Amino acid sequence: MMSSMSSTTKLGVQSMRIAWVSYGFLEYSVAHANVMADSNDVLLMLPEQNEDSIELQVSKRIDYRPFKKPRLRQPLRQWFSIRSLLKNIDEFRPDIVHLQQGHLWFNFALRSLRRKYPVVITIHDPRYHAGDIESQKTPQWITDYGFRQADHIIVHGKALATQVQSLIGTPNDRLHVIPHISICPKPTEMQIVPEEPKNVLFFGRIWEYKGLDYLIEAEPLITARHPDVKIVIAGRGEDFSKYQSKMTHPERFEVLNRWISPEEQASLFQRASIVVLPYTEATQSGVVPVAYEFGKPVVATSVGALPECVTDGTTGLLVPPRDSASLAKAIIALLEDPGRRHAMGEAGRTWLESVAAPRPVVDATLQTYLQAIESRRI
Repeated sequence: MMSSMSSTTKLGVQSMRIAWVSYGFLEYSVAHANVMADSNDVLLMLPEQNEDSIELQVSKRIDYRPFKKPRLRQPLRQWFSIRSLLKNIDEFRPDIVHLQQGHLWFNFALRSLRRKYPVVITIHDPRYHAGDIESQKTPQWITDYGFRQADHIIVHGKALATQVQSLIGTPNDRLHVIPHISICPKPTEMQIVPEEPKNVLFFGRIWEYKGLDYLIEAEPLITARHPDVKIVIAGRGEDFSKYQSKMTHPERFEVLNRWISPEEQASLFQRASIVVLPYTEATQSGVVPVAYEFGKPVVATSVGALPECVTDGTTGLLVPPRDSASLAKAIIALLEDPGRRHAMGEAGRTWLESVAAPRPVVDATLQTYLQAIESRRI
């Protein structure tokens, strides 16, 4: 059984009832939902948070229903939580249900959910990253089971589409490549902070695959040429002590190993002259669009779908993974050429506005919903 569309006009301009469910990817989810709610009815279900930032950013137009997120080893509580989620979905009567990545327990409800509504799943990571302990608590076969329940799948890069096809065999017409949306912090009154010409920023969750070791190893090479460089590391993740112990010159680092508020995030990106992604492996990154939003060039490794959003020599520089010398060389090249650095930042902003800004990303996502709905009618 499927609910009827809110209005039936030509493909691409219908108003839909959208149920968005996610156990993570909070800022990402809110960024999509806020734009979707301009012309659609949106039910947004995210886990309750200790921080106030998520709720404060949710548009008043959205039917926002935060839910309690039990621990994975609490099956009875998980069952009650999932039953409540499904009840909320049924009460809302959506045209489409959109799930982010999946969840150890919720995946087993997808088959029954799909009997009632078309289901779209965004696959953020087809396979687990090295060191990502949180994700690895869910066995890969359960994650793949969830992926296979989707009517249509969204990924954030052509490289990921190829990987998903080889892993679970999704047909081309049900697999959609849509760029990662810009998750740019927009405080009510953003304080303008001047750029610091020798400020290098690493931002985001800290896991083994993020390659932070190689940026730390590159520091002596960078500061041998520019002793006044400050490398800022902002984010939380695994035990940071193993990284701290590898720092040759700890005083040349500014470490913010914690949750970063939207206001502080905006300040960090404004201060930065270069944003660095030294990843050893990757699917995609939400950091790149934020860097472009603030007009910053990106130095990244040529892994996963990163080369699809960092154009070497235009919006930033690409280097081989696990190569501290090449990483240092690229950072030094941009530190020594402010004109080129700023031109790359502007090119990144132009790319963002046409490809990965919220409006074009949401428009492409809505088209995917319509195709998923139409495929049920054939």
